[in-house]
Amino acid sequence: MLYLLETNLPDQKPVFFALARVYGIGEGTAFLICKKLGFSLNLKVKNLNQEQIAEILQLIDTLNLSLNNELKKLKSISLKKLVNIKSYRGLRRVRGLPVRGQRTHTNAKSAKKNKRF
Repeated sequence: MLYLLETNLPDQKPVFFALARVYGIGEGTAFLICKKLGFSLNLKVKNLNQEQIAEILQLIDTLNLSLNNELKKLKSISLKKLVNIKSYRGLRRVRGLPVRGQRTHTNAKSAKKNKRF
């Protein structure tokens, strides 16, 4: 397994799917990275050499993506801000109710169960 960007990338998967496993890189960004570097979508992680790995890291750095812990921290800060300013979304989040306008008369069971903060 290749440890890249704080994530273990499986050897048997293509680079396209392995990059999509990094928190903050979706399929669209992974496709863009592979296309810019000229990688085949079938190129496996185990077949990458050190130069190609360095190119991947350099391209991700130039794209200015926030990944992994940094992205999780930004998301939690934005959620805490909603709670602190006592916005409607923040209050609904604290109470464990649906945040985005879903009905609560019959269908709010999963939102009440999850109670995310």
